[in-house]
Amino acid sequence: MERHNKRLRNAGFLTFFFSGICAISAGVVVSLLQERYGFAYGMTGTLLSLMSVGNLLAGFLIAMLPGVLGMKASVLLLTIGYAVGYGLMGVTGALAVLALGFFLLGIAKGSVINTCTILVSDNSPDRTRGMNLMHACYACGALLCPFLITAAAKVSTGLAVLLLAALGVVLWLTYLFTPLGGEKVKTGKSRQVTDWSFLRSGRFWLLTGLLFFQNAAEQSVNGWMVTYFKGSGIITGTLAAYTVTVMWGATLVARLLIAFVFPFKNPRKAMVGMSVLCCGFYVLLVLAHSQATAIVLLFAFAFSMAGLNPTAVASAGKMTSVTSMGIMLPVASSGAILMPWIIGMVSERAGLAVGMATNILPCVGLILITLLVARLPEE
Repeated sequence: MERHNKRLRNAGFLTFFFSGICAISAGVVVSLLQERYGFAYGMTGTLLSLMSVGNLLAGFLIAMLPGVLGMKASVLLLTIGYAVGYGLMGVTGALAVLALGFFLLGIAKGSVINTCTILVSDNSPDRTRGMNLMHACYACGALLCPFLITAAAKVSTGLAVLLLAALGVVLWLTYLFTPLGGEKVKTGKSRQVTDWSFLRSGRFWLLTGLLFFQNAAEQSVNGWMVTYFKGSGIITGTLAAYTVTVMWGATLVARLLIAFVFPFKNPRKAMVGMSVLCCGFYVLLVLAHSQATAIVLLFAFAFSMAGLNPTAVASAGKMTSVTSMGIMLPVASSGAILMPWIIGMVSERAGLAVGMATNILPCVGLILITLLVARLPEE
């Protein structure tokens, strides 16, 4: 049994690594596509938001489809979106097709997040360590993405996105050869009863709200920071794409420290501290005007935020299930839909600097929510 659990846990680590490459590359790819096809900031925000719409929808689908198709078939159906989405981007620049491609990326991203969360949380002896290690794998993939994309983009943008499509196929094949369980949920008297009691839990909704603001702030930086640095002239040329490496390098370091060196004695109070630092560093980041200062502050911002998502999910404790994650993660991901779109709309009217400044709002929201979570009684 231990060997089986380890195999499932490792499958979660590996596929989340590939998802880190494919998902975080979207922020670099959208910048390349904007340069190539010349569409406006509003369209950039719309494409990023469509990815988040797919991410939201995927959470509901991966919670519901296993009862019809079985777990493995559901995962295989939904996670093919990375391969198909990037494949479409590699062959055409039509806006409708690009929109579909980003939507399919979101479907795959959300499906992988939900699947890996269950695989790792259910098969790890220490939830907090397992979740932080899983997200560290994601950060490793995110670290690699600028190097892969920049190297391929020197040949052509089309080659860069087709390379990502190929990595999407590798992720899909990993699930194909993993024993996820292919049985459909039985019907009739023996039908499994779904436990919806978590919907009455204040803890569940506070943690969902925390993840909502975290997703909003993080996805806005992931999706817009490369474009912002290029547009403002703070960091120019291909170097701007490597700011993703700075951000995810900080994330990787922080998550490994949490998992192995400085585990949280009180995770809920730790989240308050992370939120305060996150907000402070972001304010300084949008005020920065030099390359060195911007890079240092981006590193500090990412380092501060790194532990919030895995620690919040681990804090759900006994409420963690396919059904609860199928509600929590999609609802929380709506923050990643709303905020990049708001930044795009504000940037159209008032400039990109003002648009990026609006991302301070979810950072403040993080402080308020984590303060409420810290007041909760122990589970």
